[in-house]
Amino acid sequence: MSSTPAPTEGRTEEVRRRGGFSSRRVFILAAIGSAVGLGNIWRFPYVAYENGGGAFVIPYLLALLTAGLPFLLLDYALGHRFRGSAPLSFARLRRGTEGFGWWQVAICTVIAVYYAAVIAWALRYTFFSVDKAWGDDPEGFFFGDFLQAGDVRVTTDVVPGVLVPLLVVWLAVLAIMALGVQRGIGATSVVFIPVLVVAFAALVVQALLLPGAVDGLNAFFTPDWAALASPGVWAAAFGQIFFSLSIGFGIMITYASYTGRRENMTGSGFVVGFANSGFELLAGIGVFAALGFMAQASGVAVNDVVSGGIGLAFIAFPTIISQAPAGALIGVLFFGSLVIAGVTSLVSVLEVVISAFRDKFETTRLAATLAVGLPIALVSLALFGTTSGIYVLDVVDHFVNQYGILVVALVSMLVVVWAVRALRELGDHLNEHGHPRAGTLWRSVTSVVTPLTLTVVLVTALRDDLAEPYEGYPTWLLVVFGWGMVVLLPVVGFLLARLPWRRGTHLDGAPPGTPPAPTHEEDRR
Repeated sequence: MSSTPAPTEGRTEEVRRRGGFSSRRVFILAAIGSAVGLGNIWRFPYVAYENGGGAFVIPYLLALLTAGLPFLLLDYALGHRFRGSAPLSFARLRRGTEGFGWWQVAICTVIAVYYAAVIAWALRYTFFSVDKAWGDDPEGFFFGDFLQAGDVRVTTDVVPGVLVPLLVVWLAVLAIMALGVQRGIGATSVVFIPVLVVAFAALVVQALLLPGAVDGLNAFFTPDWAALASPGVWAAAFGQIFFSLSIGFGIMITYASYTGRRENMTGSGFVVGFANSGFELLAGIGVFAALGFMAQASGVAVNDVVSGGIGLAFIAFPTIISQAPAGALIGVLFFGSLVIAGVTSLVSVLEVVISAFRDKFETTRLAATLAVGLPIALVSLALFGTTSGIYVLDVVDHFVNQYGILVVALVSMLVVVWAVRALRELGDHLNEHGHPRAGTLWRSVTSVVTPLTLTVVLVTALRDDLAEPYEGYPTWLLVVFGWGMVVLLPVVGFLLARLPWRRGTHLDGAPPGTPPAPTHEEDRR
């Protein structure tokens, strides 16, 4: 008798080994947790304000419908159809495309290294909010007393006030990863996402009660219709969707592989996409209500206090907290929300790496977590627990987002659609149990509209970065941690693809036990 397991036995063993989400609700909460991150809170309000205010909603919604959701469904289809991490799903799609999956894994590794640092800053600032430790000069405190940032250079000078909370973040996140897909990631999302929504809603209510809040909302929502004639505004909308939805770099492929075989993936995709955008709108209301108060308290116009990113979180908001009634409460809610949103996103980023490692090699969950997580954590501590951390983080974040995520998203989409020509097969798979249907419109948008818009976003970003050095940083810093990293990531990805898979891995198409995609005649019926 042959020792080869029957298809059903092989499928059961694979599911048991990889783990999975216990229900659709847990999967959706985990996917929302990945999508809702730091960028929703500190990036979207600023981008919307700078690109037409209320008028920005039009290109933003079009970007969601014509790029964000179609790409999200493509990721879902790959992971759900081929039941693997990003590298394994690509390998099962076509052996020569495995490198794209490892390219995505390499990007997630880089993101994890620096993303934890920002969470650590937010964790420390949650406690700073209670006694307003930054005093009368939040900017000087952040760069000086807190980060101890000096000249732009890489040093080994440790900053204990950053290193300790960063260590705490890594210990907590690695514990979550070691617990597994359901008991770790799923359980964390089930608790954290409702807490995040409640905490941020409370922050918004508190911000709306501040004097000057209406001025801030007027600045945020007043439409500048002339801005819609600018190609840069449309590029910003499509860029924001890709930055915020966690698409194109392996996360949603991995999460989709942990769902049930009869899951309504298209319906889940719409829930996740609109939930993410809804939270961004909520963030815009809360942030600009607070900025309106800050402008009134300072006796200046709202546009004089608007900022995004690190400037908004660690300079503008501490100023608001110092001046506002119940400022300590606002601070705890704001920075606590950053911590929660950051942790759920970091967990999803790490899962891409751990899942790929487990699929490629024969390891337990704990062994993979330690083998992957410990080196990433050590590099993170070494780079961002020092006085040079802020400069390295700024450069890495800019380049990995602009030329890491977007480039791999564009290239992998073109390969899947035009080289492998797998779009109809993937659409048929989504339609087997999914509603609404991924039909001709989805295929047209995914094969033409989304790649074209991604190309425009990339060309716009490249033009700006070639016109002048990013933030005026020295060339060596941009080459080592920027352009050099961007070039190295795909090289590493395709080298990793040459490593052999663990024994028994099914690589020829969908794994045993996967229901075949319906024929086109069945699709029409």
